[in-house]
Amino acid sequence: MRKTYSRSHANRGAQLENLVDITNQQYRNKGVADIRKIPTPVKIIGQQGNMITGHTQKGEWVDYVGIHDSRTIVFDAKETSIRTNFPLSNISEHQYELLKSWHQKGAHAFLLVSFTTLDEVFLLPFGRLQEAWEHAKKGGRKSIPYDDFKLYCDQVKSDKGYVLHYLKHVG
Repeated sequence: MRKTYSRSHANRGAQLENLVDITNQQYRNKGVADIRKIPTPVKIIGQQGNMITGHTQKGEWVDYVGIHDSRTIVFDAKETSIRTNFPLSNISEHQYELLKSWHQKGAHAFLLVSFTTLDEVFLLPFGRLQEAWEHAKKGGRKSIPYDDFKLYCDQVKSDKGYVLHYLKHVG
């Protein structure tokens, strides 16, 4: 029997992360930047010989951290199939707080947001995320409209040989 997989829980964000991983390897190979994926923590439940059983834990970090032009970069890659907005519920409180803390200390902090059904990726700077987050905490809108991405964020595309040249928009 052949097992099939859906892009449900286990694979959410996998398409965007694959593109970012390839791009990060390209950046490293060209000496442009060194940005690495933070592995998802796993809690080991048991071990029997060479067999280890465990489950993934909720991470306390974002997806990526690294350095470019002598400055720290920290970001998360998010995907949504919704065409009209990006739900802030896609970001956990700890991810927001980590981005905020690093941003306050001078790091480039941002989200890469993929609207999968539109096949578009945007770089959402932390300042824009913070505005939306604080507005939502005060009872306002719980998502960022797609039109705001079009107006206020840079669209990230393949460029100059890079699969997803996001560093072009970090500055």
